[in-house]
Amino acid sequence: MQHLRHCQGLARVSFLRTQRAQLLKGVAPAVTACVLPRWQSSGDYGGQSGQALNSLSLRWTHLLAGLVAGTGAVLAYGLHNSQAERAATPIEPVTPSSFPIYSQDEVTKHKTLNEGVWVTYKGGVYDITQFISMHPGGDKILLAAGGALEPFWSLYAVHGQDHVLEILSEYKVGELSLEDQKKQQKNADSSDPYSTDPERHPALNINSLKPFNAEPPPALLSDNYITPNALFFKRNHLPVPRVDPKTYKLEIEGLPGRAVSLTLNDLKTRFPKHTVTATLQCAGNRRSEMNTVKQVKGLNWGIAAISNATWSGARLRDVLLHAGFGPEVASKAQHVQFEGLDCDVTGTTYGASIPLGKAVSEVGDVLLAYEMNGEDIPPDHGYPVRVVVPGTVGARNVKWLGKIVISEEESKSHWQQNDYKGFSPSTDWDTVDFKSAPAIQELPIQSAITQPAAGATLDRSMEEVTVRGYAWSGGGREVVRVDVTVDGGKTWHIAQLENSEKGQKPAPSPPPGQAWAWKLWEATVPLPAEAQELEIMCKAVDNSYNTQPDSVAPIWNLRGVLSNAWHRVKVNINEDSEGEE
Repeated sequence: MQHLRHCQGLARVSFLRTQRAQLLKGVAPAVTACVLPRWQSSGDYGGQSGQALNSLSLRWTHLLAGLVAGTGAVLAYGLHNSQAERAATPIEPVTPSSFPIYSQDEVTKHKTLNEGVWVTYKGGVYDITQFISMHPGGDKILLAAGGALEPFWSLYAVHGQDHVLEILSEYKVGELSLEDQKKQQKNADSSDPYSTDPERHPALNINSLKPFNAEPPPALLSDNYITPNALFFKRNHLPVPRVDPKTYKLEIEGLPGRAVSLTLNDLKTRFPKHTVTATLQCAGNRRSEMNTVKQVKGLNWGIAAISNATWSGARLRDVLLHAGFGPEVASKAQHVQFEGLDCDVTGTTYGASIPLGKAVSEVGDVLLAYEMNGEDIPPDHGYPVRVVVPGTVGARNVKWLGKIVISEEESKSHWQQNDYKGFSPSTDWDTVDFKSAPAIQELPIQSAITQPAAGATLDRSMEEVTVRGYAWSGGGREVVRVDVTVDGGKTWHIAQLENSEKGQKPAPSPPPGQAWAWKLWEATVPLPAEAQELEIMCKAVDNSYNTQPDSVAPIWNLRGVLSNAWHRVKVNINEDSEGEE
């Protein structure tokens, strides 16, 4: 990951606050001896001198050997004592009553490097400021600043180990007030239709609370080929329904004979289980870039309203054939409508439809999915059953699926008829006619830069920049190339594509027309001589040789959908390190 230069701010932070030094008598000298050499380096904590490295104690060496570096929002790092060192440097036990009590408001004030970075864990308050510069995951550790560690630790198994808890204990400075601990457990007002919505990961960047819509930080998005469930972007139109899997029924209408009703158990036991890795993308992904041209209506999505998962369930084709679908129906029907169990106060449910040909295709891979990444689908993603339509805009992948209707007509839903459609840049809200445009189904070619972040500062001494991101195309079209430029398009660098987790053997190319999953990519590019600011740009090409448009203005539309222009990230170059010995 491209390191950001923030050590100058870190150098102003006191390593051992007086309060902790008093509470943890005997620990401070050992910690200071280990930490100070890194802080006394030139400021680039990724490139300290050999003398500083040699001065690090065995405790730090042992920790680095035992932890997994660069695995996203890993938030537990510290000084791992060997048995001999523990005996030589005893830690005096401190009873909970010896610690001061802090309110959540006081903890929240400590979110910056200047004020100190505090976190909470199981009622304890911890000051982790002195350790931030050593964090192998870079500045991602700051995502938990002023809040709880639990949501982040749950993503990574390393945090469950005993020695990690021992490490954390060395940074304890207080206890969270009982009142605030109770507030964390207190249920929301039952009259609120959103009161039973599930908990969400605090790292998500929230675009709206009710209904809940959020995306992960870009730097976390490209850490994993398969997006963790907790970080998968959330797109809800209505409150999340609470569905009892024991009483759940899926109704199927529009086929010969009477309607068919299937339970969750029916879907799991009467049909073969099929698994597909597929990327879902919101139609409004990257809408924020259209807002820079002219204001649009819609959630201000950044570049991360897209995620990749492995889905398992029954093929929609198998279920429809079981329910009576055949040539007679195919000769009349053209669409398959889906209705969700989520509804507004009037009882109106979310709905959408897809072409019949996609629904019953042997290679369409449309699923009635009940698992996501090997687990029951989480409530935010459609528990207990959602339809997954690979290669198709997220809006048609209806969650909490309650009804399927085979029909000659598209869904009458607002979201099918009066939303998720593209228009000319000249069309405005006074002239728009939603009936004049087709509903979005397959999405166009897409790519974006996740690292470095916009506004990041690069060191001239590094001589090159590593750029990372994602690329995907709708309709099962495979991404075959991603090009990156740092000189305005004069020269382009071809990125390395990844279609599996890091360290795993690359997956074989999918059959033509069935490339449902994204590709992550990486390119290392030399820094142009004498440049003080760079605009990094990327563009992708799929196997139909579709490529992205070079600018936003020609594709601007009043709803801000289908935003897929070259992605651009501006960064600065710091010359301070030149001439340093």
